[in-house]
Amino acid sequence: MSDAESSDEFEPVEVFPEAESGGMDLRSGADDCYKCSTCDSECPVAAVDDDFPGPKFQGPEQWRLKRKSDQDIDDSVMNCSNCMRCDSACPSDVPLSQMHNTARGTFVENQMAKLSREYIRNRILSNYGTLAWVGSKVPRLTNFLMSNSVVQEVNEKVMGITAEREFPEFAEQTFREWWSERDGANVESDEKRVAYFHGCYSNYNTPEVGKAMVRVFESFGYEVMVPPQKCSGTPMFANGMLPDARRAAETNVAELSAAIEDGADVIASCTSCSLSLRQEYPELFDLDGIEDVSAHTYEALEYLRIHEDLSGALEESEVDSERFAYHAPCHARNQGLAGQAIELLDRVEGAEAEDVGDSCSGISGTYGWKEEKYDTSMKIGAEMFHHMEDAEPDAGMTECPTCAMQMEHGTGYEVRHPLQVMEDALVD
Repeated sequence: MSDAESSDEFEPVEVFPEAESGGMDLRSGADDCYKCSTCDSECPVAAVDDDFPGPKFQGPEQWRLKRKSDQDIDDSVMNCSNCMRCDSACPSDVPLSQMHNTARGTFVENQMAKLSREYIRNRILSNYGTLAWVGSKVPRLTNFLMSNSVVQEVNEKVMGITAEREFPEFAEQTFREWWSERDGANVESDEKRVAYFHGCYSNYNTPEVGKAMVRVFESFGYEVMVPPQKCSGTPMFANGMLPDARRAAETNVAELSAAIEDGADVIASCTSCSLSLRQEYPELFDLDGIEDVSAHTYEALEYLRIHEDLSGALEESEVDSERFAYHAPCHARNQGLAGQAIELLDRVEGAEAEDVGDSCSGISGTYGWKEEKYDTSMKIGAEMFHHMEDAEPDAGMTECPTCAMQMEHGTGYEVRHPLQVMEDALVD
């Protein structure tokens, strides 16, 4: 949902001008809620956790209470996974996730002890890009240490980071190092230009996704730019670290606005990153150029479907025979992109993809990495695991890196990004 669309529904005003995060008063938006509870019925956390009051309480009802007494935010807001399925479920277009993000930010700022284990753990997880930058300097050593069972147990006991999950490996060469080594773009064009927002994970952990994006777009004649950038802010929103998210947004908006002025649109390979730039940025921050960034941001395959005959190109392509079990991330569904990967793969000779249903994967970024949330995340993901196993694929497929973690963790299947299959099909 763009800023222009959301502004027709309510007019937020600042009520916490002293707050670094720039809090918004969404109490007028709460009046659009008529308590149908559709959002609660779509909430994956509420479906498996009877103690979680659901998105209706976390959003409209909390703001109604604040109207009466400006009372504290209920701590259950930290149990929201920020999947944002409630946004698309609401028939009244109540800005639920914006309410949740703002409430989390207020709770963390005013009510969470800054020396508590929860705050320190959440701050670390929220700033994965910083940790990844350090870890990627010595990737082999980092991978060895983080895969050590003793280190994992210490992380769980001291920090509350679950020992049940396999820590993602850092690549020997980051995407940006590869980009520098190849001397940047191989195609120059004044007419077809995109700025790639690769995010943290494609840079430090799965640079093959970023490489696939570059090669696929260059095959269509695009000049690819890779501007300086910080984390999209998605994990920060989910943990209520709005000052951190704002600092990242200031850099990203400035750099991406400059690229837009240079004739580029913004492309993301991660659907959470594209959703953050498109929706959460203009909802939560008032920065010069933020509306332009929102309006010019696209998911990678979405962009090619709009601007190129991608379907026609794929109908003439072929890959080695492979069957995929595809999971559409919640943040892809929120952008109306749930069916595009299946539709496109159906045109590639040799590729076969089966949608494993509309359930949430359960990991929701940092949510499933927390010791106390691990069991909940696996209960949410159980339906997806079951459908994947029934599909009997050669591999899984999804656009979201943490959904991929959950798919691999719950089923053992290797998981690929749709762009990697597009690369196999389209690039010689």
